[in-house]
Amino acid sequence: MENLSIRKMLSWAAVLLWMALIFSLSHQPASESSEMSSGITEMVMETVEQILPVAETDFDQFEHIIRKNAHFFIYLILGILVIHASRGSGSHSFKRIGLAVGICVLYAMSDEFHQLFISGRSGEVRDVMIDSLGAFAGITFYCLTGKMLRRNKQKVFHRRQFQG
Repeated sequence: MENLSIRKMLSWAAVLLWMALIFSLSHQPASESSEMSSGITEMVMETVEQILPVAETDFDQFEHIIRKNAHFFIYLILGILVIHASRGSGSHSFKRIGLAVGICVLYAMSDEFHQLFISGRSGEVRDVMIDSLGAFAGITFYCLTGKMLRRNKQKVFHRRQFQG
């Protein structure tokens, strides 16, 4: 029992650490945030140009795509962490999913609100939508993967019963 509560605490600690990372990224002034995303965009563009040397890409458009994808994937991970941490809470799975989605959406909203107070940044409803879709995708991925693993485990168990 004690081992279970330690794992649960560590799971929630991972959620809080990930939220702290999101907060710290959102707390960067626009100039720092733009510099970081430009550096990432340059690395990705160099890789794309090596793979597809004939491809022409518009840097600004590509950077915009990378920034929005970063929102999606950061919240996809948050969704996975939150639904995992809520495991074993004893509530029905639909309630857990609703709780996890709610936590992620509220955090996305608070994150965009927080950015209103950061130099050069703004809060965007579109970003809340992208964040929320990312979180929902992460939660869905986690639930479907868990379901597939449980089915596979049951199949192995039934095969062993018939063989033994």
